Amino acid sequence: MTGDRAALIEALLPLVRQAGDAVMRVYAADFGVQGKPDASPVTEADLAAEAIIVAGLQALTPTVPIVAEEAVAAGAAPRVGECFWLVDPLDGTREFVDRNGEFTVNVALVEHGVAVCGVVLAPAQGRLWAGAAGQGAFVEAGGQRQAMRCRLPPAEGLTVLASRSHGSRSELQAFLAGRPVAHTVYAGSSLKLCLLAQGQGDLYPRLSRTMEWDIAAGHAVLAAAGGAVETLDGSALRYGKPGFENPSFVARGAAGKPRSGGPGPGS
Repeated sequence: MTGDRAALIEALLPLVRQAGDAVMRVYAADFGVQGKPDASPVTEADLAAEAIIVAGLQALTPTVPIVAEEAVAAGAAPRVGECFWLVDPLDGTREFVDRNGEFTVNVALVEHGVAVCGVVLAPAQGRLWAGAAGQGAFVEAGGQRQAMRCRLPPAEGLTVLASRSHGSRSELQAFLAGRPVAHTVYAGSSLKLCLLAQGQGDLYPRLSRTMEWDIAAGHAVLAAAGGAVETLDGSALRYGKPGFENPSFVARGAAGKPRSGGPGPGS
């Protein structure tokens, strides 16, 4: 239905960048913050970026349903089948409001419950990550594109990525007990999945609530780079669930033994 995934990625890039430009125009100005029914914040940047992305996807793939965060919050959740889009126009709205630059624009394609194609843009950082099943993954910065792969966990211990704004740090430490952790890096939004894909971390446990649109694009990028996202029972995380809500999960870089012998990320 969607044709060649590599071509699809290229078609998504200008659309995501246009949305990122809209986000940055708001970021550079004074803006208001409203609360949604779930108490999460929303700004005019979320709404402007979503309008751009939804219109572009409707033109690109007219028959594919689009599940977009702000539309769902307003009560417009479409029925989905084997193929649909997941859109988070501004993941990390709290980071946007705090002006720390750790927010992203996210678009993912889901087929048969699997995030097969994704683009993540961090407009304040000038970085973009993209990947598709069977096509690999890449990062773009400063006009340069570079292929990327997850790393094997280093012998000195894991670099764990954790949410800056969500979840309990004590719960995270309890989950990590017994694992060889060298560093813990806190970051906002789907950046954590992209850092795993880029080989800048090894493990991202998420033990608090997320929605499918929060992570699908980053999941697609991570999977294309050789990583995985699994529920706590070890099953692959899938999409199109009732309510589009995720269970707790663990995102991982490359599986296997550390480069110089010690325990791997799943040990």
